[in-house]
Amino acid sequence: MFITFKQSVSLQLSMHDYSKTELLNFKNLKSGNEKAFEYFFNKYYSHILGFCIQFIYDKPQSSGITQDAFLNLWLNKGKIEKVSGVESFLYTYAKSKCLNAIRHNQVKERYKSKTLNEKERELDFDILNSMSFDTLALSELEDLISKSIENLPEKTKVIFLKKRFENKKNQDIANELNVTVKTVEAHMTKALKILRLNLSDYLPLVLITLILSKH
Repeated sequence: MFITFKQSVSLQLSMHDYSKTELLNFKNLKSGNEKAFEYFFNKYYSHILGFCIQFIYDKPQSSGITQDAFLNLWLNKGKIEKVSGVESFLYTYAKSKCLNAIRHNQVKERYKSKTLNEKERELDFDILNSMSFDTLALSELEDLISKSIENLPEKTKVIFLKKRFENKKNQDIANELNVTVKTVEAHMTKALKILRLNLSDYLPLVLITLILSKH
């Protein structure tokens, strides 16, 4: 008998025999424990990233979607009722973002219409489709990141923005600002330390590191 992708995922979830460690980490995740979050991050990150790459064929964009999936997992951890919901949440969020990316590309590539319909059916596990993501919290977090960067000491902010937003190398920044490479490195270390401190009450360290490396 032919088994669809959706049925296969549901079957795997129902047959999964979760260990005491996984159940304990799920319980701790719901209460906001960072180590528990890192457990699921380490377990599923490469799977979600590979899943996205498989469907949109763009690694940088896939990395961004994967990061956002884990960020939303953290923001919505209290809404997930079962340990199997962690995996379902991540795949469902990634699925939604991948489909949005494909739809966006349809403007340029009309032939993807058929592909979109096929992938939507293939990815249609509706376990969490009715869940509303905490977009307000995400928006507030983005504002906090922007304000934290804006409030950096002036020279530190200039160097951080050139490094993260303009993707300049340390040597290029040093030449442009007439400082040493070690000075650039010192300001970057200072910036990251300040930003991690400002964000530590809101996110696990692993997510802070991802977000800061993205900027």
